[in-house]
Amino acid sequence: MWQNFSPWREANLWALERASTRGVSIKTVQSHFTALHAYANWLEEANVNWWDFPLRKADRCLVRYRGALIEARDRGVIAPSTTSQRMASVVLFYKWLYEKGFLSTESHLWAEKSVVIHFADKVGFERTILVKSTDLAIPNRSAPGERLEDGLLPVAVKDRDVILTFAKKNASEELFLMLSLGFFTGMRIGTLTDLKVQTLERAVPDPATSNLFRLAVGPGADPPVRTKFGVTGQVWITKVQLDELLTYVYSVRRLLREAKSNPENRDLVFLTRFGNPYIKHGLDKSTAINVEMHSLRQSGLKNGVTVLRNFHFHQTRCTFATELARLAIHVGGSINALAIVKEALLHKHEATSLKYIRFVEKTPLKIEMGNAFTREFLGVLRTCRDATDE
Repeated sequence: MWQNFSPWREANLWALERASTRGVSIKTVQSHFTALHAYANWLEEANVNWWDFPLRKADRCLVRYRGALIEARDRGVIAPSTTSQRMASVVLFYKWLYEKGFLSTESHLWAEKSVVIHFADKVGFERTILVKSTDLAIPNRSAPGERLEDGLLPVAVKDRDVILTFAKKNASEELFLMLSLGFFTGMRIGTLTDLKVQTLERAVPDPATSNLFRLAVGPGADPPVRTKFGVTGQVWITKVQLDELLTYVYSVRRLLREAKSNPENRDLVFLTRFGNPYIKHGLDKSTAINVEMHSLRQSGLKNGVTVLRNFHFHQTRCTFATELARLAIHVGGSINALAIVKEALLHKHEATSLKYIRFVEKTPLKIEMGNAFTREFLGVLRTCRDATDE
């Protein structure tokens, strides 16, 4: 809806058609409409009509929105990937408007162009594909260097401990438990918020050690627990953490939340204070967790915990994976570490696990390089000072 409470009928029709089309995931539709919602907000803030396409290119609504997205990206307000996705979703919507006759055939929307993409197939043969694009597209050029999952970097072990210590005192018990699980099991938000009480009760000891247990997750587990790409497997959890979770599950605090929840949600380990799931069915993001994380960051900055300034929940996963890879490489070498990381993180492809191995292997070199350059710079600086004194 617009600010005057009138519906954006064209957008709602597109939503209905997309959601009713076989083969289109509802998550894809939600992603498109998150982008379209951001566009609608910009239209109202800029006082621009969505059908405004004058002859002068710079005055067209889509061209102006493209410039606003790039400016927001350059200021660090939104990520480069989000910038590209929002523009692509809006262009897709306008293509539908044009096909359905909602826009005049004389409207100057964009200029079509063809892009040739080169890639190698599994066998190694080079292939090329021709892709249709527009002059409105915003390239999402990846930054050089190793990029871990979600484009985030791990936090140092000492910073991890500072975050958990502060969260224990200043965050809700639920957020603290989820953060600790993220840091020491590597589970994603979607998996953490879908854990069932029976999942904990049916945990089995790892045959290799008495200190580790395995939690069955994925669509094939009993009970099923949501995972990315629908991968079924087992997640490692320490006995201490498992005991702490079981204590929480039967605490008065959680039982009161369970009493407020609907019957289909009562088996969830984590419930909000209103008895609702932290993530709605079919979504991958949690508004409740985002609000708590924002409050935690603000509280941390007020108390001088600067490590929380740019901390995101997803960094718990790559922190766990990095520490696991470091331990595994030290004990069993890179090849064994690759298999362990893939199994523990439930990665669908080994290439994702390999990023952590490479990241860990490069870290000692970067540390030594930084120390060596610092020593050399200090030596040059002392020489310059001595020459100045003379």
